[in-house]
Amino acid sequence: MKLIKLSLAAALVATMAFAEEATSEIEISANVAMTSNYIWRGYSQTANTTAIQGGFDASYKGFYIGTWGSNVSDEVYSGATMELDLYAGYAGELGKLSYDVGVLEFTYNGNSDNNFAEAHLTLGYDFDVVALSGTYYLAIDGTNKADSNTWEAGISVPLPMDISLDATYGDYMDYGTYALVGLTKSFGKFDINVMYAEYNDDFDSTADEDNVVVTVGTSF
Repeated sequence: MKLIKLSLAAALVATMAFAEEATSEIEISANVAMTSNYIWRGYSQTANTTAIQGGFDASYKGFYIGTWGSNVSDEVYSGATMELDLYAGYAGELGKLSYDVGVLEFTYNGNSDNNFAEAHLTLGYDFDVVALSGTYYLAIDGTNKADSNTWEAGISVPLPMDISLDATYGDYMDYGTYALVGLTKSFGKFDINVMYAEYNDDFDSTADEDNVVVTVGTSF
């Protein structure tokens, strides 16, 4: 009986140690930001007004899950004033090659007809002096915008004084093309980003947009 008790005790200690090790490998973070204009794929989601945004993320050995939210304009999303995104995926690196595959659900309060979902695959390569990336977003059948896939190319260049220059060009099929160019600088725990965003509608030039956006954010 004593041997059985000792074995059970040893198993319990081992289980607790494993659980503690697993817990220690789980990373949890949060982020919050204020922006002068919420831009998504080149287009204002707040009708050119300010937005407060934030989210939570958890990751474990490359797997991640998270949520992110922002106010939006009901002029853009009929009947909705808030966006809440839910996402999950797996990301990792093979040398200087990075990859990320995941799914994302966009939800909007007040009108579920605005909701839609996408799966994505991102591949990137870090050349030290410049990092390149490409992403393909696949619209998921059965959701709004199910036929509107998107491809996107990005470049990131580290500059002196810990400044990052980032640019993105994308094609949101059946909607329009967009380009983003921005500078990001860290000040302590805060990041400040100044970005120029341009959107060109495929069918209606009066819907074209160009904006200069300032965003201040932090994560913890």
